[in-house]
Amino acid sequence: MSYGSSNWQSWVLDEAEAFPLLEHAYALGINTWDTADVYSHGRSEEIIGKFLREKQIPRDRVVIMTKCYFGVDDQGGQPPNRATIYNDGKEWVNRVGLSRKHVFDAVEGSVRRLGTFIDVLQIHRLDRNTSREEVMRALNDVIDSGKVRYIGASSMAAWEFQSLQNIAARNGWHQFISMQNLHNLICREEEREMIPYCKDTGIGLIPWSPLARGVLARPWGSRSTVRESTDMSLKSIIRDRETVADETVVGRVEELAKKKGTTMAQVAIAWCLSNGENPILGLNSVGRIEEAVSAISVQLTEEEKQKITDATEAVLIVFGKLCEDTAPTALWLNYIRER
Repeated sequence: MSYGSSNWQSWVLDEAEAFPLLEHAYALGINTWDTADVYSHGRSEEIIGKFLREKQIPRDRVVIMTKCYFGVDDQGGQPPNRATIYNDGKEWVNRVGLSRKHVFDAVEGSVRRLGTFIDVLQIHRLDRNTSREEVMRALNDVIDSGKVRYIGASSMAAWEFQSLQNIAARNGWHQFISMQNLHNLICREEEREMIPYCKDTGIGLIPWSPLARGVLARPWGSRSTVRESTDMSLKSIIRDRETVADETVVGRVEELAKKKGTTMAQVAIAWCLSNGENPILGLNSVGRIEEAVSAISVQLTEEEKQKITDATEAVLIVFGKLCEDTAPTALWLNYIRER
C-alpha cells in the first residue's frame, strides 16, 4: 500500500523511492509482500513485479499476497477507494465485488501486472450482494487454474467468515488460510469472535494497521505527519471517535517504550507478535524497516501487556452498518469502553 502513486494517496512512494526499500527489506529477510489491485490502481502490483524481475529474485523466495474486490481504474486514473466500491453505474458495473466474472477478471489483471502467479489471493471485503456459493466456487476455481496458490480473507464479521468456510468444506473446495483483520491496541473488537475462531481452526492472523495508522507510533499530541492530514481512513477509524481510553493506551505504550529503550512502534508490533499474529506493516524508510525487524526481539511480559491494555476492553460494536442492504463494504465502529 505504501508503494505506488502519490496521486492515489499523497503519502505513497513512487517506484524510484520504493525499489531501495524493497531491496533493503528483502536483504533483512522480509520476504512476504502484501498488496492489492486497488492500491494505486494497479501501480503497487506493477512495482513489486518489476522489482522481482530487475533484481532477479527467485520466485520461490518470496510470498506475494494481493487482494480483489474494489474497482480498478485501468485508464490511468487514481480515484480513492470510496469511489470504487459500488457495483453499479456505467463505469463500475461488473467491475466491483466478488462475482465470478469480477474475481476472474481481477486475478487476470493482477497476474498481468505482477508478471507472475499469486501466492495468496485475499478478498478485500465481503460482497454481500453475491451469493456465498458463487464467491467460494470462483475462489476455488482460480486456485485450480494455477494462477493462485491459496486464498485469504479480510474485514468481515466472524460468522460471515465461518459461513464461507463451511460452504467450501461442504463442497470440497479450497478454504481460506488467513484473515487480515483490523486489530491493534486501540481497535480490539476482533478479540471477541474473529481471533478466537481463527486460532481454534488454525487460520493465520495477519492484522492490518497494527500501529493504528501511526497513532501508536508517536505521542498522543504528535499529529504533524502527512498521513495525519491526508489519510481519510485514519480520520474515520481513529480520530473521529477517539476516547480518553485511546489516549491512555498511547500514553502507556510511550511509557513502556521509554522504560525498555525501544520505540513506541516496536512495542505495538511486539504486542501483536506476542498474540500469535503476523502484522502487516507499511514501511516507508530504511529506518522504519530496521525498526520493524528489530521489534522481533522485543519481549513483553504478561504484566507489561496487562499494563498497556487494562485501560480498554473489547466490546461489541456495530459492524458493517455502512452497508445496509445494498452497500458492499463495511465500516468498523470500534467502541472502546473506559473501565
